Amino acid sequence: MIDETYKYQRKELELKALLEITQAINENQSEATLINIFKFTCLVHLDIKSLILYVAKSEVFERKISHGVKRKIPQTLHSSDVIDKKESGQLQIQLSEEYTFEELETYLPVYHKDHMLAILFLKRKSAEQELDLNFTQALANILVVALENKRFARKQLEQEVLNRELAIASQVQQMLFPASLPNTKALKAKVTYYPHSMVGGDYYDLIEKSEDIVYFCIADVSGKGISAALLMSNFQAALRTLLRSDADFRVIIQQLNYTLIENTKGERFITFFLGEYNRKTKKLRYVNAGHNPPILCWEKFMKSEILEAGTTILGAFEELPFLEIGERENLTNFTIHLYTDGLTEAMNPEEEEFGEERFQSFVDLHLGMNPEDFHQEFFGQMQSFTKKVALRDDLTLLSLRFS
Repeated sequence: MIDETYKYQRKELELKALLEITQAINENQSEATLINIFKFTCLVHLDIKSLILYVAKSEVFERKISHGVKRKIPQTLHSSDVIDKKESGQLQIQLSEEYTFEELETYLPVYHKDHMLAILFLKRKSAEQELDLNFTQALANILVVALENKRFARKQLEQEVLNRELAIASQVQQMLFPASLPNTKALKAKVTYYPHSMVGGDYYDLIEKSEDIVYFCIADVSGKGISAALLMSNFQAALRTLLRSDADFRVIIQQLNYTLIENTKGERFITFFLGEYNRKTKKLRYVNAGHNPPILCWEKFMKSEILEAGTTILGAFEELPFLEIGERENLTNFTIHLYTDGLTEAMNPEEEEFGEERFQSFVDLHLGMNPEDFHQEFFGQMQSFTKKVALRDDLTLLSLRFS
């Protein structure tokens, strides 16, 4: 009769333990709360004196509970040190000499679909008392699966937040680009832009300030993602403000560099090319700040040249070490191709870069071509070269033809 009463009491305590842990899970309690409830449930209701719980995370098992243990035990167990021999039901754990689990009398591996999620080490309060290992293992399984679900939900939520932020950053970035490019007898423009990811680090712009003055630029910010998009947004705002203020060309570049240094403290930089064409004077002024040199095509002489004059990258030095304003005069019918390094660094299956020479050669064979046709033919050739090998960086090509 005493045994029956004891068994009844044990079942009652087990049910109480089960109720407490499931209620906490249903109430969406925190991970720390769930672990504490499990710990005290084991100690109070299940007659357990000492316990250790390790829970799997990536390549290790992390210690989540340690109670009543005097000997030194590790904070983590590497997955490769836990050898599960399912055939014999044995679990071998390789420990360095300073650690031991000897004072605990049994262990319970916790599985979910043949994947070990946790290891529970136990010691009873009394050797005479029987411990229901199946129930204890089931209770641990409920806890660990709940913890796993919480972690999965947290990662899913973080991913959703990141996706939303990327979508917003992508929209912000799209707003930076011109809504449309001119396609008139005087100026035909065409851009091809392939972002490497949802949010790229390339920027291009074309601003017709007056009937005579046209500004055009291309830039590449170091880094990618949301921070790059925000930095480029700030850069564009500063650039447009300076262009509206009729600031001197030299002042524009120095102020952009100062703004970048102030915002990033020298941790980010931008390669940048800015050109200004005056239709009345037929003069082109430009500054190349460490960017891939654009190619200027003189249709009158059927020749091309690269535009390198300028300065170093923006954002690297508080004061630009040198600054040269490039000038070309008597320009009437001409084309200029501006691009980012994603174009020249495109790879073929043999990991050979497309390179500047190939691009220069293509330009020389297609001088004075309509930008729309130029892009169609060029990217057809590039596709033949890369054979659909994925780009490693953003790619932008902006072609302008002045007549």
